[in-house]
Amino acid sequence: MQRPRNPYSSAEIDRASHERENEERMIELASSGAARFVPIDTERNLVSKGGGNPEPVFLQGMMARAVVGAADHQIFLGYVDGTPYFAVDVSGKDTPLAEMGEFVDLRQFGALLFAKEGSILAYARGMTYWHKRHRYCGVCGASTKVTRAGHVRMCTNESCKTEHFPRTDPAVIMLVHHGDKCLLGRGKQFPKGMHSTLAGFVEPGESFEDAVAREVYEEVKVKVHDVTYRSSQPWPFPASVMIGFHAEAESLDFEVNLDELASARWMSREELRPENLPKDGSFFMPRRDSIARRLIEEWLGHEAGPSISG
Repeated sequence: MQRPRNPYSSAEIDRASHERENEERMIELASSGAARFVPIDTERNLVSKGGGNPEPVFLQGMMARAVVGAADHQIFLGYVDGTPYFAVDVSGKDTPLAEMGEFVDLRQFGALLFAKEGSILAYARGMTYWHKRHRYCGVCGASTKVTRAGHVRMCTNESCKTEHFPRTDPAVIMLVHHGDKCLLGRGKQFPKGMHSTLAGFVEPGESFEDAVAREVYEEVKVKVHDVTYRSSQPWPFPASVMIGFHAEAESLDFEVNLDELASARWMSREELRPENLPKDGSFFMPRRDSIARRLIEEWLGHEAGPSISG
């Protein structure tokens, strides 16, 4: 049986990378009435103001032309069900978009979206974030220009011409377990009461499995074995991909590194049953659009709700 996908993954997007080199084709697509544009303002997505669940706003027609004309460039995302999509950054631009909705952080409503919509919004957010931070060449310091439909920035210094590609920082995220208990931690920046799996960035020259073992030991002084890959998730907040694992602890002994975590605790499957969770907000699990929640749900023996993966 096919396993559910993680939120924000882009399985339904045909990125059509072979078309990015064809500038005439890109102009043709962007100017066609079929094109849809995803506006981004300071890493936030545009959603409608209507009642009920938030609805993402995709621009087309005259409104799209007005917004694209005000933006510095557009980024070809690919096709979804045969429709071409482009991201456009309107940060600091004078556009008429206020009448269509409000710009909101995707993390505030991502769990309420269908998978297809969430993947488009996340992709657009990640690409525009990268562009903002690579306006200058990291080799010589000269300005860069947009090429290949927004998927490359090239140094404008004729003696350099270094090509810069969108980057994604790999991070491991792991549910550590021993017998009938799993170890959940509280990051210092977490909302009060929230506990989650351990995580950390992969360092140069390090395998994912080695990163799991290192991060767990650094954070809670626990040695692990049987590191097993489960799934991955793009996490453009701001520019990561989370590689998810389960890992077995050698014992229940642990010591929290207070430079890394605020606290940690072992929780049994029985304690994590919804009816047994504290009602006072002193403990709750991570958000439903995160792979952290998925890893915990898998270990508990059931998947997270289908609303974000269907």
